[in-house]
Amino acid sequence: MPRAATTADVFNAIAEPRRREIIDVLSRGRARAVGDLVETLGLSQPAVSKHLAVLRTVGIVSMDKDGQRRLYRLNAKELKPVHDWVKNYERFWTAHLDSIKERAERIAKERAAQGNKPDKEK
Repeated sequence: MPRAATTADVFNAIAEPRRREIIDVLSRGRARAVGDLVETLGLSQPAVSKHLAVLRTVGIVSMDKDGQRRLYRLNAKELKPVHDWVKNYERFWTAHLDSIKERAERIAKERAAQGNKPDKEK
């Protein structure tokens, strides 16, 4: 079965870890130039530009020109399909985290009770 193009949809675009790093940097709020992303991420300029092109194609980032510079900004609303899909599995994480919390609280309570016994019983 052939692999889907990285520009087919948001899911394929964010499957690449370097693109997720770019999204993380852009999520800090301000528009960034390619050179700034190159410096921040330690990637080559052609690599950053290629990843930005993929992210632009699926709408995750937009680009504005500022003189000679091109500034990239995150369009977080375009990540909503990913959020909606992952949200379906939130109940599993919540249940698992609740059981971890309950177990930790029980162990802490048991240890505290053992710590309150007289020295002869310890």
